[in-house]
Amino acid sequence: MAVVVRPDGSSAGQRRSGARRWKPAGRVLGVGHVLGVLGSGDGLAQQTTDGLQVEAHVGLLDEAGVDRAVLFGTRPHPDRFVGFLSVPLGLGAEETAALVEREVLGRGLRGIGELAPAPGGAGLVEPVLRAAADQGRLPVVVHGSAPTTAADLTTLATLARRYPDVPLVVSQLGGQHWIQAVELVRDTPNMYLELSTANVVFAVRTAVKEIPDRTLFSSDAPYGEPVLGGTIAELIDLG
Repeated sequence: MAVVVRPDGSSAGQRRSGARRWKPAGRVLGVGHVLGVLGSGDGLAQQTTDGLQVEAHVGLLDEAGVDRAVLFGTRPHPDRFVGFLSVPLGLGAEETAALVEREVLGRGLRGIGELAPAPGGAGLVEPVLRAAADQGRLPVVVHGSAPTTAADLTTLATLARRYPDVPLVVSQLGGQHWIQAVELVRDTPNMYLELSTANVVFAVRTAVKEIPDRTLFSSDAPYGEPVLGGTIAELIDLG
């Protein structure tokens, strides 16, 4: 996922030459962990490494006006990319903690994700949240669209309340359960909602209105288009 972010943690909304940019508002998610600039109008465009050359990837970020990207994985270009790493679910607490320490922190990564539990399996995220809390409040991203169920979203909110210092991001606006996702995130201070794959502007606008400081604009590139995330943000701003 790609984000607008500055090294000092300030909002990044000034227009860069030749780049589209929307109105900024918000702050950096996490303490010492750069995940994204949050709030209505901030720029977030999700990126993956599948089939995308580094130069092309950087070009997409430039076109969308995105300064820095958080990736699920790593790639060269440390001034533009920050790495997150998924970890296996279903392991015990000690094994999960050791894995996070070795494979996430040991590789210089800044967060965990994207986790994708099977339907009804959101409870398996708890050892990861515990490890994230113990390792300095690492942000954790969990897949929010299908096959994630409504019950899974409720479970994630319950778990988030047990680990209030860990930023927990639900991706894809919670899929078809977006209304529930907005309500749960609104009522859980350490939860955040990422907006990729949302195809209804009304849903995005509702999320931003209800939780303006905890929404992450995204595009799920290369499956989506980074500039589209900015266009949706601009439509919301104009609306």
